[in-house]
Formats: sequence, C-alpha cells, structure tokens
Amino acid sequence: MERKALLILHGKQAAHQALREAVMSRREDGWDLAVRVTWEGGDAERYVDEALSLGYRTIIAAGGDGSVRDITQAMMASGKPDLALAIVPMGTANDFATAAGIPEDPAEALALLDRPPRPVDVIQVNDSYFLNMATGGFGTEVTTQTSEDLKELLGGAAYLLTGLTRFAEVRPAEGHFRGPDFEWQGEFLALGLGNGRQAGGGQRLCPEACIDDGLMDVAILPSDMDLLAGVRGLFNSGNGNGNGNGEREGLFVRARVSELEIETPEPMHLNLDGEPLKDQRFKLKVLPGAMGLVVGEECPMMGVEK
Repeated sequence: MERKALLILHGKQAAHQALREAVMSRREDGWDLAVRVTWEGGDAERYVDEALSLGYRTIIAAGGDGSVRDITQAMMASGKPDLALAIVPMGTANDFATAAGIPEDPAEALALLDRPPRPVDVIQVNDSYFLNMATGGFGTEVTTQTSEDLKELLGGAAYLLTGLTRFAEVRPAEGHFRGPDFEWQGEFLALGLGNGRQAGGGQRLCPEACIDDGLMDVAILPSDMDLLAGVRGLFNSGNGNGNGNGEREGLFVRARVSELEIETPEPMHLNLDGEPLKDQRFKLKVLPGAMGLVVGEECPMMGVEK
C-alpha cells in the first residue's frame, strides 16, 4: 500500500491537539495524510467518495464506533476492491477498537499505518454493512437512550444504571432465527450478532468472536428467566464463553454461523453500532476478507483457534 491515507475526523474532536500533532508527525515521516472533518449526516460517505476519487485506498476513521460503521458502510457500498480501514479511537465507548487492541493514543494509533492491513470480514444485513456488532431487544433501547453526559461520567456502567432504572419497562421481543445447522424461536430480551466482541460501552455479548474467521457469533438472551438477573447479565461484562451450537450457555443461547435469517411478528429495531434498521425480516451474511484493517501484530480478535 502507498504511504497515503485520508483521515475522516468526527466534528466533535476537531480541536483535538494530540491528534493534530500526531498527524503532523506522520507527515514529517513521509506520509501523505489528508484530513476531513464531519459536520452533519452524510459527510462520511461524501469524504470516502472523495478519497477514492483522489486515489486514496486507506481511510482512517477518527471517532467512535458510529464513525467506524459509517465509513465501513461507505467503503463497502463503493464496490472498490483492496480498500483498508485504520482507526483512531476518539468516541465515548470505542468498543471495536478496544476489542481489537488499537491504542487510544492518536500517535500510537497512527503508528500502526506502517503495518500492512490484514483482511477482515464484514457482515451485510439487508442492504447495509457493519464491522462490529448488531444488537436488538431491550439492550438496544437502553444503549440508544443512555445520555451522553451519563456515559462520560460513568463509562460503560451508565448502561447498567439506565437498564436498572428502566427495569419496569422491560418487554421481550419475539423472533425466529435460522442459519446453517442452527434454528431458534422464542421470546428474548436482547440479541447480539457479533463480528466484533462488544457493544454499548463494554457489553461483551460475543466474547469469543473473531473478525477473520468467516463467521458471525450469535448471542440470544431468552426471556424465560428472572428479569433482574437478565438485565444485570446483559449489562455486565463476561457473558459466557464457548463456540455455541444453538444450545444454552449460561444466560445466553449461542451459535456461530456464516448466514442468518431473522423474522419477527412485529417490526424490530436492529442497531448497527448506532445506525438503526427497522424491519420484520433481516438477512445477514458474512463477507470473508472483504476489506483490510490496520491493527497491531497482536490483535485479540484475529487468528484465534476456534
């Protein structure tokens, strides 16, 4: 890959001095680093299109999980081959970057550009794409309604607090899940479909997921349990391990599949790292090695024996 990249910075971080210094340092090292700052919805897509038209093949997402998803969506929708994504974690949660072992320090994150990108999977759901995780059910409602102020004060614990305060509002969803050698139907409190391992500020719904194995991890939290235990289990880390084959593992039903179809009797929100989809039918498919990702030599979510 050429030593050139376009960095798309979330507008909230436009005055970040450490990032500015890190960009200038990389330029002094011979990197062609262009910078664009988002202001409103659709900017990320516009800047990706601009980058590709100018010959950039590496795009840097400087923001949180929502920025990573927006840029992944635009890169995949472009249909261009041999594209790579780098990440400078600058969001509230940074779930994907945390699980992938990408440093929070901007200079350290940009230093990874010297490493060749590694092929990773992307998941397509209907006409959208995501790199980290899709979630549904009560957990999705809580993560989308937890205030930014509370997240800044408490971090990931803000979701648990919000979930407990809204305990009386817990309502299960119902769905029918079908994939290769996997089928489950029933009522559930929460759903995680993971290419990555965590979402919502540290909810490790899919703690064994890998981003280069051609599979997505499925985690379903059935509603046939003590609701308080279910809510606590959902918003605490470490929700069980193991490959899963559609059987119960602790609180969750788990599976690992290359494709999945979900049907619900009523429209359900599926949250793709902050981008909500609403439908009664979702078709998900893993696209193996669909894009490159700039990570360190020791990335916890890559090359793990299953």
